[in-house]
Amino acid sequence: MRSRRKARAAAEKKPAALTLRLAVIAGLAFLHIPLLLILLYAFTTEEKSYQFPPPGLTAKWFAAVWERPDIWQAVGLSLKVAAISTVVALVLGTLASAALWRFNFFGRESVSLLLVLPIALPGIITGISLRSAFSLAEIPFSFWTIVLGHATFCVVVVYNNVIARFRRTSGSMLEASMDLGADGFQTFRHVLLPNIATALLAGGMLAFALSFDEVIVTTFTAGQQSTLPIWMLNELVRPRQRPVTNVVAVFIIAVTSLPILGAYYLTRRGEHIAGGSR
Repeated sequence: MRSRRKARAAAEKKPAALTLRLAVIAGLAFLHIPLLLILLYAFTTEEKSYQFPPPGLTAKWFAAVWERPDIWQAVGLSLKVAAISTVVALVLGTLASAALWRFNFFGRESVSLLLVLPIALPGIITGISLRSAFSLAEIPFSFWTIVLGHATFCVVVVYNNVIARFRRTSGSMLEASMDLGADGFQTFRHVLLPNIATALLAGGMLAFALSFDEVIVTTFTAGQQSTLPIWMLNELVRPRQRPVTNVVAVFIIAVTSLPILGAYYLTRRGEHIAGGSR
């Protein structure tokens, strides 16, 4: 009887498992086929229209991108903004997560909600709010207004990663370190930092990726500055060489995908924390 029941249960699970697999494949195809099309049309010989299949393939557009100074200026600006925004986010996000982890105070959950709110709101709301604040404060739009705009959501990414790691770290480790005579800096360096290092690195990589390809908030805070996503948006409105835009899109996909994959593997390997509860 038991063997018959097991066989019947296995037979009932097979259609459900097959349906689930097909749904996963369909979802992945929906997400990634457009990216593959961008890669394909980065090699097309046609300049102004999209034909499928492409009439021919060429790598000349990569050379054309290499020779465009406006693209390199936009790349440089995006890299600088992403780097500085990531540093600001690492400092503020880590301090905020440490404070909310170590101390109990009135309104702690409200503060946590306010920290997460910028990434939960639509980007256009954040952009309009920042533009209004800069205008009221009479702050001219410049490189630093872009950095401030990007830091608002980069802080959230770092905070989420670090607070999750803190919550899996036992506070008794800090107490034991101080009981053994270590001061605050030594405890942080030798006990706390090794436990949160991968979370910091993962949060920083995610923040860099998000900042590098951010377009909505940048539109409201850039003024006359042109980051790489803003450059792409202008090219789509007034296209000169569409495959050039596709080549730049491939570059952005590569730059943002690598940090995201790295952050995924870092956080996955950091599941077991010394002294953490299971």
